[in-house]
Amino acid sequence: MDDDRIWAFEESLWTADAAHYQEAIDPECLMVLPTPPFVLTGEHATDAVSATPRWDRVAFADRRVARPQEGLIVVAYTATAARADGDDYIAHCTSTYRRVTHKDWRVVQHQQTPPLVAGANAA
Repeated sequence: MDDDRIWAFEESLWTADAAHYQEAIDPECLMVLPTPPFVLTGEHATDAVSATPRWDRVAFADRRVARPQEGLIVVAYTATAARADGDDYIAHCTSTYRRVTHKDWRVVQHQQTPPLVAGANAA
């Protein structure tokens, strides 16, 4: 998958409908999200994210792509997402895709880490 297709696919995970999202997530996917229960697997991951309102737009900064082996792609980026109601969200994210067939890729890992608040790592 070329880089343009990767970023279009990742954007669709933020903005497309729940049916598309469920098709794109592997049944064995592992996710870490910044809301309870935080660590999700498989069907629980797709159900949790499918139940949330979709974002109207998302922009990616600090985009990185790695291809550690044939059929495996890892992306990292900072997402800035927004909804028409004024709800905004920023997170540092990673996703890992596994190729199922030539043009069919599924997400097997995703994590979102909101920016740390001031003093959060002070001891």
